[in-house]
Amino acid sequence: MDNYKILVTGGAGYLGGIMVPELLALGHEVTVVDNFMFDQASLGHCCANPKFDLLRGDIRDKALMAKLMAKADVIIPLAALVGAPLCNRDPYAAEQVNLEAPLGMMKALSKDQRILMPITNSGYGVGEAGKFCTEETPMRPISLYGKHKVEVEAAVLAHGNAISFRLATVFGMAPRMRLDLLVNDFVYRAVNDRAVVLFEGHFKRNYIHVRDVTRAFIHGLGKFEAMKGEAYNVGLSDANLSKLELCGRIQKFLPKFVPVEAPVGEDPDKRDYIVSNEKIEATGFKPAHSLDAGIAELIKGYQMIRNSRYGNV
Repeated sequence: MDNYKILVTGGAGYLGGIMVPELLALGHEVTVVDNFMFDQASLGHCCANPKFDLLRGDIRDKALMAKLMAKADVIIPLAALVGAPLCNRDPYAAEQVNLEAPLGMMKALSKDQRILMPITNSGYGVGEAGKFCTEETPMRPISLYGKHKVEVEAAVLAHGNAISFRLATVFGMAPRMRLDLLVNDFVYRAVNDRAVVLFEGHFKRNYIHVRDVTRAFIHGLGKFEAMKGEAYNVGLSDANLSKLELCGRIQKFLPKFVPVEAPVGEDPDKRDYIVSNEKIEATGFKPAHSLDAGIAELIKGYQMIRNSRYGNV
């Protein structure tokens, strides 16, 4: 693989804390811009690397972004207000960060610059029972977060020199931990509360380990010419599970864990679908981290984490 100058926005976040060190290990020059809104120090171990540069800044700063993007061969835009609850809490900021800033970046890029973009597969919204969502399935996002991501993806793919990764729900330990993601949340509750209340426990979704997200991006960088201009679902093909089924997997490790289905109420995050990952698998990508391995890893990691400051909301 060639060595590139890579700009990673939001590179100190949940995905970036894993991805940036791996990109550096491959010999790339990596610049991270992050506003450190969670006071994280997730990239401290990278600072000794002369190929690593770090700026505290905001992707809404057009002058800063123009300066940084001018030097980059590859842009990986991870910066976002991630998830439906956080976006609903401040929809104006969500529109600025998740929609306007990335669209502005697209306009400032040259056709030679490459983009590797994370999109959420929550854009599929509510799927048809028993029918897998492929990259050809119409996007029907429900949340504001999903709607913004779908709009950005259209602009990214119109750029041409880009790959969009439609990520399943991510799980696993990371330097900037998130406890609000479904698997991470359920395992945390299993370890600490031994119970969880489920709203609409039959709702299904797909899952992917945070380290496999990095592996997918590196895979895309290495096979860029063959994969560019397309969207790819990125998830575990053996993990299209309902919330109840997920709880069953956790119970294999923690038998005293009790999921309780709520008789009233509903899930504010309405997504319910199963996903096909055949398209990216056909390019040679296979996840390396199973759901069970991730659950075991989280149980171990939660010996260190005892409060909720690691969530987005």
